[in-house]
Amino acid sequence: MYQNFFGLHEKPFSIAPDPRYLYMTDQHREALAHLLFGIGDEGGFVLLTGDIGTGKTTICRSLLNQLPDDVDVAFIVNPRLSVNELLQSICDELGIVYDDHSSVKVLVDKLNAFLLESYAAGRNTILIIDEAQNLADEVLEQLRLLTNLETSEKKLLQLILLGQPELKDKLEQDNLRQLAQRVTARFHLQPLSYDETTAYIKHRLHVAGFRGDLFSRAALKHIHSQSRGVPRLVNVICDRAMLGAYTHDCINIEYPIVLEACAEVLGNNDRKAKRSAAMSFSLPDWNNAWLWPIVLVLLFAGLVFAAFASNSFDSIFKLLNAKDTTPIALIPAFLNSSLTEWIG
Repeated sequence: MYQNFFGLHEKPFSIAPDPRYLYMTDQHREALAHLLFGIGDEGGFVLLTGDIGTGKTTICRSLLNQLPDDVDVAFIVNPRLSVNELLQSICDELGIVYDDHSSVKVLVDKLNAFLLESYAAGRNTILIIDEAQNLADEVLEQLRLLTNLETSEKKLLQLILLGQPELKDKLEQDNLRQLAQRVTARFHLQPLSYDETTAYIKHRLHVAGFRGDLFSRAALKHIHSQSRGVPRLVNVICDRAMLGAYTHDCINIEYPIVLEACAEVLGNNDRKAKRSAAMSFSLPDWNNAWLWPIVLVLLFAGLVFAAFASNSFDSIFKLLNAKDTTPIALIPAFLNSSLTEWIG
């Protein structure tokens, strides 16, 4: 709806895990390096964790775009499965034919045969499981057993687990310690800092075709504060703010518009009050050069007034000590003293 208004060729803040929009902070580069290490010849498990919306899936999509042609990938996005269902899903992803009533043993044998054929053909196989914190303990144990599929030279299956912080807690259980010992690389994604959030927003706008600064500094600070640096929340707030700016015919997004957007997308119960405050109050953007001369002029005028007023107050104090002086008489006395001081 607002794309043409801002001169964009697509929406910049979609929550879809599009690797073109991946902004590579130092920690994201390190996370991607851990995943690339995990698809080497070492085998075992690679663990990538992070809070909801920190970009785990997007990093993984970026990894998939960098894989060579001799790699087969099974990507499981719904891990709430039984052992049998998981094995069936892996076979489906790899194109392995099986009977609907196949047992776990039959499915494992078929998978092992596929992996041996791939190895003989010089191909590698990677299993990636998203939202892995939802895997049942018995399913995790089956995954550990799958890493036993190997030749005398290398593991036949390499696994990457993506999950929320609960996944780390799950792997610390005593019954899963054998699995935890097979984790060869692990990385935990942190939320973005304010500077990273600002760069992230500008990067996505740039990819979508926007040039220049769209959000004011006050708006950016509020976005980071309310999103806590979580990229998914940043996307949702920015998308709603751009829609709000479009409806108000604003080509720049200031603090009030972001305030209203946050109230709407974050479910603030005091939304009407937030909207009223947003439409009536705006923090100044001190990056605007024209503000500083005004501030300096006002400051100088205040100092001059204070100098004149200090002498006028002496006259007022004398009037206060005089008899029969009424409060109303203080006003012309103050003005007369100030005017005399100015002319003098």
